[in-house]
Parts: sequence; C-alpha cells; structure tokens
Amino acid sequence: MKKILYTLLIFSFISVGFAQQTPAKKQTEAITIEGATAHLGNGKIIENSLIMFENGKLTFVGSANMRIARKGTVINAKDKHIYPGFIAPAKSLGLVEVNAVRASDDQDEIGEMIPHIRSIIAYNAESKVVESMRPNGVLLAQVTPKGGRISGTSSIVQFDAWNWEDAIVKEDDGIHMHWPNYFRQGRRRAGEEPGYRPNEKYSEELDKISVFFENALAYSKATAKELNPAFKAMNGVFEGSQKFYIYANGEKEIIDAITIAKEGGAKKIVLVGGYQAYKITNFLKENDIPVLINFTHTLPEFEDDDYNLPYKNPKLLVDAGLIVGLQNASVSNFQTRNLPFYAGQIVGQGLDKEVALQLITGNNAKILGIDSDYGTLEVGKSATLFISKGDALDMRTNLLSKAYIDGRDISLETHQTKLWKRYMNKYEGTK
Repeated sequence: MKKILYTLLIFSFISVGFAQQTPAKKQTEAITIEGATAHLGNGKIIENSLIMFENGKLTFVGSANMRIARKGTVINAKDKHIYPGFIAPAKSLGLVEVNAVRASDDQDEIGEMIPHIRSIIAYNAESKVVESMRPNGVLLAQVTPKGGRISGTSSIVQFDAWNWEDAIVKEDDGIHMHWPNYFRQGRRRAGEEPGYRPNEKYSEELDKISVFFENALAYSKATAKELNPAFKAMNGVFEGSQKFYIYANGEKEIIDAITIAKEGGAKKIVLVGGYQAYKITNFLKENDIPVLINFTHTLPEFEDDDYNLPYKNPKLLVDAGLIVGLQNASVSNFQTRNLPFYAGQIVGQGLDKEVALQLITGNNAKILGIDSDYGTLEVGKSATLFISKGDALDMRTNLLSKAYIDGRDISLETHQTKLWKRYMNKYEGTK
C-alpha cells in the first residue's frame, strides 16, 4: 500500500513539473502598441501603426501619426510586426498527446456514422502539443474528431485556458465527414498489383451515405419519435446553424460529395482537402463552397501532376475567386506549429504575402464562422494578436516577443523553448 502511495505521490510531482504554463489573468489595464508594421489579416497593412485594446477588445487600429491619446501600458514596437492570431482548422489538437499511447488518444470513437460525438468534452487544455503552437503565433484551432465516415462534431478553442469550458470560442460549430475514395491503392498483402484502381465498393458506400441523410432529415421533421442521437445531431446541418465539413480530394469525389450533401439537406458546406479542386472551380463557385486546402509541404499524388502542384494549389484556387483557407489536417498535430510557414511557401509561388496571410487569419475565421471576433485586426474584435521581431511567415524571422489572447498577456514558454535556450547556451559557450 505504501509503495502505491509513494508512486502516486511521485507521479503527481512529475505531472506538476511538466504542467502547461498557467493561463494569463484577465486584462485589467489598457495596452498600446506603437510603431510596428500591422498586418491586418484582410489583405491590408499599416506601416508605423498604433494598436490599442482594453477589456480584451481592440479599441483603435490606425496610424501612429494620428493625434490620439495613448492609453495604459505603451509598448514601443518599432521595426517589429503585429499579426492577428493564426487559426488552425480541422485538427485533433488536445485530443491526442502521443499517437502510440492509446490512453492519451481520444480523437476517434467506435462507429461509422457518429455525428453526435462531441470532441470538445475530450479536449485537454493542458496538452504539451497545444502549448507548443503559441510561440509561432498559432493561437486558435478547430478541435476536430477523426475516424469513421462521419467523425463527429468540432468546436473552436483558444490556446490559453484552464479547461475545455474556458477554452471554447465556438461550441459545436460543425460536423465532419470523410468521403470515400473513388480510386484506391493496390494492396500488396492482398496479392494486388501496386497503383491506383477503381474502388469496387464506391457506389455501395455512397448509397449508405444517401440513406443516412434521408433518415436523418426525416427524423428532423417527425413530431413523435424515439430518440436517435446520431440523427438528432444532424439537425444543425439541416437548419444551417452548423457547417458540414466534407473531406474529399478527387474531382469526382468532390462533385459527388457536394451534390449528395446538398440533396440530403446540408445548408452550409465546406470542402476540406480539395487536391483536385482547381479542376472544378466553376462548380465550387456556383455552389458557394469555400475550400480548406491542404498544406503545401507534400508530394504530388499522381504521376502526371505538376511536380509543384501541392505548392501552387492554394494560389490556383485564390486566383479562381474562391474563399480559401489553409489547413494541415492530414499530418501529425505537432506540425500545426508550421502553419505560418506553409502560408509563406505560397508566397514563393507568386501569391501576394498579405493574401497568403489571409489564408490562416481572416479567411479561416470566415470559413469557421468566427470572423465577427477573430481573424483580423479591427476595432471591436478580440485582441488576439502577437508581436513578431520579423516576418511571421518566414521561419528564419518568426520570433514572437509578445502574444495576447482576448487581451490577456500569455506566456510563450514551452518545453521546446526551454530546450532551445538550454542548448543555445551550450553551443554559444563553446565559441
């Protein structure tokens, strides 16, 4: 018995020692940031800017040349840059800590059609992975379940909270569906030839989806009914209060997914992935479909694709006039900290830098439905922003000196920054 108590005691000390930084206190004094280049997140910039906020809200966004009284603590940010907090969509951040440790993995549940699974109640606000996002300016995310055909319901959180209740920015914002692939890879273990081949069960899988939509829509219109959590969870999609996020990449899959979802009663649809969306931009515009395009650092999927298609894909969609956001749903959570650098990569493909910034700020906020408070630096919106010593889309110069979430001065210390400082001191001392 004593051994068990000692073990628990030691474990508790370890847990405290490795706990996340204590969340910042509520803003009590006005803050003025003067002299920085302000990147507003809507395609515009203000050189020599003046930014002021109180009680977590922006009260002034303009030029420092204006004759206006500075309030509260004044921060001289000359030669620095100010950005709205970056927003990461479609990630299971806070739902899984170590993929190989089952006890730390809450991103998937049993079942195929489970829209009633709410990711937010499993969100761990003290995740070490979540904490590591902040030094690169990623301050908000859409916490999204994975697995199954319909994975469940997402919520949007900010990254400085005691628990999931404190973290919520928008609760149960949408439902996520992973569309079946029309082509699939040949499996060597099954004695199949390598390469792509038609998915023989594609039509069967589409029929199951159509039947689910029909039953869920009928359930929403019925008066006397037995409780069905899965069907009930779809009500928001039919009413338009929740968005329906469809993960699809192929041209045929995208068309099938949007057509069936619309016929099934979905009001607001968002395409996630969209690898071949550039081929059907007119179809997407006609159906008013925004795209959360996949990140740039990946290889072409097909032999006849342009070698740089993943890099220029976002620009192709922007040039076509679509509302485009950037996400990296298909890779590990820790890589989300690189979101600004994926946006910076698109600048190398010819996209204007401020437009590339929009893909992870204003556009992502609009697509997720939080643009009334987040995504851009505008009077009345949340003071969720950061100051960088250089260009935040360039990994060589992205170096935050201050960050605020809803006006709270948050810590930028993480396990990674501590290791960085430790080994920087080691190697600088050998020079």
